[in-house]
Amino acid sequence: MGDDDDASGVHCRLDELLAERGMTLTKLSEIVGVSIVNLSVLKNDRARAIRFSTLSAICSALDCEIGDLLVRV
Repeated sequence: MGDDDDASGVHCRLDELLAERGMTLTKLSEIVGVSIVNLSVLKNDRARAIRFSTLSAICSALDCEIGDLLVRV
């Protein structure tokens, strides 16, 4: 069985974007109102789905576009 990102063909760059902005997962969680556990699932490419409202909130908090956060692999 392969990695989840291999199966979906999508990689979440949340870790890289947080590092570039000097922001912690905890701070992002506070800003967007999503649990650290759920953000961690997304960050580690284990998410199977994401709500558009969550995606929009994350991109707004990180001042990025959806294509900066989610990339095809």
